[in-house]
Amino acid sequence: MTVSATLAGKRAVITGSNSGIGLGVAEALAAAGAEVILNSFTDRPEDHALAADLGKRHGVAARYIAADMSKGAECRALVEKAGGCDILINNAGIQFVSPIEDFPVEKWDAILAINLSSAFHTTAAALPGMKARGWGRIVNIASAHGLTASPYKSAYIAAKHGVVGLSKTTALETAGMGITCNAICPGYVLTPLIEAQIPEQMKVHGMDRDTVIREVMLLRQPSRQFATVDQIGGTTVYLCSPAADQVTGTTISIDGGWTAL
Repeated sequence: MTVSATLAGKRAVITGSNSGIGLGVAEALAAAGAEVILNSFTDRPEDHALAADLGKRHGVAARYIAADMSKGAECRALVEKAGGCDILINNAGIQFVSPIEDFPVEKWDAILAINLSSAFHTTAAALPGMKARGWGRIVNIASAHGLTASPYKSAYIAAKHGVVGLSKTTALETAGMGITCNAICPGYVLTPLIEAQIPEQMKVHGMDRDTVIREVMLLRQPSRQFATVDQIGGTTVYLCSPAADQVTGTTISIDGGWTAL
C-alpha cells in the first residue's frame, strides 16, 4: 500500500494504543508514513496481530510492546525497547469516580501513575534521542478535564491538569531544539468504552439512544456531538507536521465548545 511520506522515517511510540483514542492516533500516524509502536499492559497474541495488521494495511513497520504504565521503569523501558522514538504520544489513562472523602487511595495512586507519571517517565526517556537528532514531537492526550473540572473525578482531573502543566514545561525546556510538546484536550469521544455505556444510560434514564447521548452524556458539550478518534488522529498528525513547527507549549481542545462556556 502506498503511504504519504509526511512522516516517513519517523518512529512513533503511542502508549495505551490497542484500542480507542490511542489506536486511532496510531492509525493516523501510520497512514502518514510513520513506523508505529503500539502498547498496552497485556501481552496477548491478538495485541501483536493488531500491530501486524496495522502495519500491513498502511505499508509501514509496526510492532507491539507490552509495558505497564503504572510502573516508571516499564515506561522508560518501552522507549528503550522501541529503539527510541521521534514521536511520543502519551495516551494511556484510566478513570474512577468517587467523592474525595471516599476516594480509594489505591485508585488515586493508580490514576496519578498511569495518567500523569507515565508521561513524565516516557518523556524523560525519549528526550535525549530527540535532542541528539534535533527533531521530536511529543503529544500528550490530556482532556477537557485538564482545563476545567467536574465533581467526583478528583484524581483524573488532578492528573490531566498535571499533563497540561508537564506539556508546557517540556515545551519550554526544548524550545529552539526542533522539538515541540503540546497537549490535546478532547471532550467526550466515541470510543468502544463510551459506546458500551450507552445502553446502560438508556436504561437508567428511560431515553432512546439519541436523546440519552444529547441530553445526558453530552450535556456539557455544546455541539451535542461526540468527537471522533479520527479527529484526534488528524490533529496529532498536524502537530507532527512542518506546519506546526512553531506550535509548542499549548493545548488544542477538541470538545465541541465545552471549554468555551
